[in-house]
Amino acid sequence: MAKQKRILVVEDEPHILKLVSFILTSNGYEVIEAYIGAEGVEKARKEKPDLVVLDVMMPNMDGFEVAKTLTSDMATKDIPILMLSSKAQFEDKMKGIDSGATDYITKPFDKEELLQKVRECLEEA
Repeated sequence: MAKQKRILVVEDEPHILKLVSFILTSNGYEVIEAYIGAEGVEKARKEKPDLVVLDVMMPNMDGFEVAKTLTSDMATKDIPILMLSSKAQFEDKMKGIDSGATDYITKPFDKEELLQKVRECLEEA
């Protein structure tokens, strides 16, 4: 039997964090939660998740900085990153990909789209 995939969700809005966590756990994933970017980096290094779902707009260390930090660290560089943001402009998406994200999804998001993007990111890993 395949081991349960672990997903780190980094999101500073508690209701969105809980919603994403609920969707993922309801679909068989183990979820690790972080509320700010620095905590997300620390948990990624410690927990070695299979995927990071990462908000962009967060205080102190935004998602772009988190993605750059994770992809430049030997311990976390191979973990795929799915950015989840209300910043929906093409330039924002390109900045996310350039920062090291595997994919980018905009808020508000559709549950099935989120799950599909998660599956795709996990398959690419």
